[in-house]
Amino acid sequence: MRYEILIYNNAECEAAIRGGLRDELDRTHAAVLAELEASGELVASDELSTEVAVVVRTDEDAPHHVRRTDGPYSESKEWVGGFYVVDCETLDRAVEIAGRFIEARWSPVEVRQFVHFTG
Repeated sequence: MRYEILIYNNAECEAAIRGGLRDELDRTHAAVLAELEASGELVASDELSTEVAVVVRTDEDAPHHVRRTDGPYSESKEWVGGFYVVDCETLDRAVEIAGRFIEARWSPVEVRQFVHFTG
């Protein structure tokens, strides 16, 4: 099964990383990436920009009228900082992977199963 692991971020997490946990964060992600590549479970992974992000909305009465605002913050205190797409035998395995990220100490790490995965 394919799962997306969404790693959220917030101000508390950012402060902790800037406060001296950057090396631990980098080591953890490098170790998880190496393990997933070696096992063949890694499909894709990336960090998401906070500098280039747009929130798009349309109006019900004018669906072709696109309104865009600077993102990634959609009236939220948290934002998606990065993701992993993994191909695991079980949901428990995907959850185990998600639990290894230090961001989970301060902000949610969400695991979601794909319904229709192409790629």
